[in-house]
Amino acid sequence: MTTQRRLGQNGQDKNFTKTSENVDTPKTDYNRWRLEDDDGRQTWHYLQSDRELKEWPQTTADKYHLGLDTALPSLSKAKTPQQAAENGLQFFSQLQLEPGNWACEYGGPMFLLPGLIITLYVTGLPLTQAEQTEIVRYLFNKQNVGSKNGGDGGWGLHIEGDSSVFGTAMNYTVLRLLGVSSEEPRMRKARACLVGLGSALNGPHWAKFWLSVLGVMQWDIVNPVPPELWLLPDWVPISPWRWWIHMRQVYLPMGFIWSRRWQYPKADADPLIRELRQELFTAPHDEIAWARYRNAISTVDNYHPKSWVLNLINYFLVLIYIPFLRINWIVERAERWVWRLIEIEDANSDYADLAPVNGPMHLLACYIEEGPDAYSVKRHRERMQDFLWVSKEGMMMNGTNGVQNWDTALAVQAVAEAGLATKPQFHQTLSKALSFLESQQFQEHPVGYEKSSAYSDPPTSRTAPEAGYRHPRRGAWGFSNRTQGYTVSDCTAEALKSSLVLQTMPDPKNPDKRLFPETISVQRLKWAVDILLTMQNASGGCSSYEPTRGSQYLEYLNAAEVFGRIMVEYDYPECTTACVTTLHLFHKSSPNYRAADIDRFINRAVAWIRTNQRADGSWYGSWGICFSYAAMFALESLATQGETYATSKRVQRACRFFLDKQNEDGGWGESYKSCETGKWCQHPDGSQVVQTAWVIIALVEAQFPDKAPVERAVKLLMHRQQPNGEWLQEGIEGVFNKSCMISYPNYKFIFPIKALGMYAKLFGDAEMNGHA
Repeated sequence: MTTQRRLGQNGQDKNFTKTSENVDTPKTDYNRWRLEDDDGRQTWHYLQSDRELKEWPQTTADKYHLGLDTALPSLSKAKTPQQAAENGLQFFSQLQLEPGNWACEYGGPMFLLPGLIITLYVTGLPLTQAEQTEIVRYLFNKQNVGSKNGGDGGWGLHIEGDSSVFGTAMNYTVLRLLGVSSEEPRMRKARACLVGLGSALNGPHWAKFWLSVLGVMQWDIVNPVPPELWLLPDWVPISPWRWWIHMRQVYLPMGFIWSRRWQYPKADADPLIRELRQELFTAPHDEIAWARYRNAISTVDNYHPKSWVLNLINYFLVLIYIPFLRINWIVERAERWVWRLIEIEDANSDYADLAPVNGPMHLLACYIEEGPDAYSVKRHRERMQDFLWVSKEGMMMNGTNGVQNWDTALAVQAVAEAGLATKPQFHQTLSKALSFLESQQFQEHPVGYEKSSAYSDPPTSRTAPEAGYRHPRRGAWGFSNRTQGYTVSDCTAEALKSSLVLQTMPDPKNPDKRLFPETISVQRLKWAVDILLTMQNASGGCSSYEPTRGSQYLEYLNAAEVFGRIMVEYDYPECTTACVTTLHLFHKSSPNYRAADIDRFINRAVAWIRTNQRADGSWYGSWGICFSYAAMFALESLATQGETYATSKRVQRACRFFLDKQNEDGGWGESYKSCETGKWCQHPDGSQVVQTAWVIIALVEAQFPDKAPVERAVKLLMHRQQPNGEWLQEGIEGVFNKSCMISYPNYKFIFPIKALGMYAKLFGDAEMNGHA
């Protein structure tokens, strides 16, 4: 295969970089990388010729994301919080891309690249040598060596995590497939780490799946993923359409591939695969009894142990159903229906798919079903570029195809809350952002929905198999861009809120006129409201992609092992607040549209937020780290109902929760361990800019009356601001499924700008010395 020996060919730059153990690693010429943003589709390109370099110069955003000198000037030193917010926006606005959105890496998880690289290897669809070089560099930069996590040489589930079998076995495999020698010192160290963890045999289900596809393991080691589950009637409580969308959309193509027991055809003849069969295990490959290790897993990886229910089901499938009851006509019918659902997913996303876990699986499923020359294979291969991102540390795989809609919507609100939206120098920035949000709103429902039994206008939360079990989407926004195609509750809410804020903002020079044009029509705003009103659960809370469809008892069937709370949708204070605050704002501007529905929604949602508060005053956050993130949202919801520190004991408890944890320097710092343990864990590096901003916003939303502790936090933000207006990257900010962290690097601009401006509004914009 061509993917295994691409380093050092033509186009490979001869530069080298020092990784964490001061070992020379090949590096491309970073002056040749360019980020293209085609209506929200972000892809990186490595230019080869001098003519290309001249015709396509690097932008400030390119340079910033690559870690190159942006040459942006120093600004007048901020003396007040408002001036600091303005300096921050002055810098951040320079990173806006031409379509109007902001881009950034969305890395963190260390299990994404392996699925892509293995898929490209077995299908013979390699990356360019420049891309391979930077992936190798990135993985070495993220290896646990030196002082990082004990320096054992492995990789974790995410970039800050302790070494695990999942991270170590899979990323070692990636490096070998990309041409790194097994005798390279860092590779020897990685193997030693893997041996200490019990070898790749102790990997979780997803690791065993991919290594079986590659031909390094045999399929007997993989617990069953029968596509026949998709033949269950919809009323059955465990039917897959009831699962959380990321779980069901992964197990859809996984089940198809597992059922075919497809394996890299050249595995036995490929010398690299034969070498991996020896390197990843402590026992001779031919002597391993694969079936015996189906349930073997390292304690480090086993965040959510398989339940006795799942173990019983797996034993039944392996010992009885598969050998005696799994007849061909059932298998063929299941595979046909699963294939149809795969086609629906591809049609709804132009082959971009939900995320980079199911994306490579879809590519492989299309390769198996339709052959290497099929349009579906070629289009999937093109779409894999959407997930790749180049940073100063190399090339990673983003957690989705970007955060375009989400970050742009939050940025607009930050500017408005900071009181900077009416300043002429930022008018174009906000106009472009509004135009981008307009371009990314869904204006049609998913394929099959309008002809299905679930169709209604306005829509409800009902779905149907003809629509691929997708939630309605006309009027909604997704997390990244329009192409990805998935409704998300808080993304829809925040985009709608941002649009309303700008489109209803009066011109300070002429209050009878609006400062920004009506880019999104009233009808389309109403469509968005219609979608939000479909997102509420019976509890009153809101989930992410769709309302909860299944019982929490489905967690007994959680086969992923490395994640928690993954089988079904849950209520989230973040998503619930986004919907509450947006509907509250919309009702002010359009009081006659579905007023009773909106009122009922808000009352039930706020009631849920109240009951979701813990006894210590906190809320648990599921999408950011952790308690500091959730409280920022929850207190914003309560504020819409007039609940503040002066009127509400629950708000007082929330404020005390944070005041008890304020650091000596005035800030707050919360470790990702809070997400894993469910208890506040102090960040080992102390106060963090992003979390400090979150707590400031929470206290301001609560109208906390004591200025002193909030002022100390504001001084920390001002002190850490750089002369050019930026803030430097600190610890990781986001999380999903309790155990995996993910990066939101634009948060270090968005939330400090918002916090500084909100503080100035509440407490006044007095001069400060910038030190706590």
